[in-house]
Amino acid sequence: MLAIMPTVTLTLPQGAYDIVIEPGCLEQLGPRLREVAPHAAAAIVTDEAIEYTYGLTAARSMKDADYSTTIAIMPQGETAKTLGTYRDLQEVMLNARLERGSPIVALGGGITGDVAGFVAATYLRGVPFVQCPTTLLAMVDASVGGKTGVNVPQGKNLIGAFHQPQLVLIDTDTLQSLPPRELRAGLAECVKHGVIRDEALFEWTVANAPRLLALESDAMVELVRRNVEIKAAVVMADEKEAGERAHLNYGHTFAHAIEAATEYKVFKHGEAVSLGMMAAAKCAVDGRLCDPSVLERVQTALEALDLPVRAELPPPIELVDAMSLDKKVRGGTIRLVLPEAIGRVGIYGDVPYRAIIDAWDVLRPG
Repeated sequence: MLAIMPTVTLTLPQGAYDIVIEPGCLEQLGPRLREVAPHAAAAIVTDEAIEYTYGLTAARSMKDADYSTTIAIMPQGETAKTLGTYRDLQEVMLNARLERGSPIVALGGGITGDVAGFVAATYLRGVPFVQCPTTLLAMVDASVGGKTGVNVPQGKNLIGAFHQPQLVLIDTDTLQSLPPRELRAGLAECVKHGVIRDEALFEWTVANAPRLLALESDAMVELVRRNVEIKAAVVMADEKEAGERAHLNYGHTFAHAIEAATEYKVFKHGEAVSLGMMAAAKCAVDGRLCDPSVLERVQTALEALDLPVRAELPPPIELVDAMSLDKKVRGGTIRLVLPEAIGRVGIYGDVPYRAIIDAWDVLRPG
């Protein structure tokens, strides 16, 4: 009998899956996988950075559970999140002759999860999928909810599919090897969750910033659990982003424009989200949708977590052009998620062009 671990259950009309949060639980991958996808053959998709660390742990656990496992290695970084990488991974699955019941395990950060998930969604028209995130950003956001996809030159995540995992296994011990910059990038999404849904979490995150930056185990487990609960609740209310799930895009329309305009080479996703949350809050203040203190509190939180609040960026007109290619555009109108208070946001499709241009000014250095 497997040990009981802290678990969040995400329930959707087509079924439910568990999100297990526990230090060291990656060693239980094999037995856990047997419970949800017991086919004899399986695949692990991971990246070059963790192939010989957590990749070995995962493969050993699956071998002990009698899986015949194919390991597929993809390049590291946002520039690898492409149709080319997707095609290469599909070739690995085809050459291994994986069958429709064969699970694909994503082991790594959000990029690995997004691409591996898209492979799982489309290989043989859909095979079981399991997420084993090893970065904070992936743990609190990308691994939960079934969004998968790749980037194209026109924008981020423009090609993909919704494909829910059978299981999410979050081993918070893997954060101990996370570079500080990657940790901070994940903390940006935690700030986002507080702004959109939970003022108490927002305040707790700021108050515990030193513990979080020091990767204290108890603090990280609590942080991940509380954020996963928010993400799961939003997904359960709106799986395919018909309404409420769009709240999770607070700061992201600005962030995706930053990433696209800088060719995904300058900022980590969480860093771009940090800047995007600042711009969105400025837009809300200028539009009198919220009190100016909201922008001040967002900035204070981001600075406490050592996240960027200003940066050298391309001209605002170029950035707004990039925003127009975002998935959330409807009828040619840019739709923005803007804060109304800490803990509450709204979706606005009538923000004047001039206001969006002016929002970028808050990020100007100096």
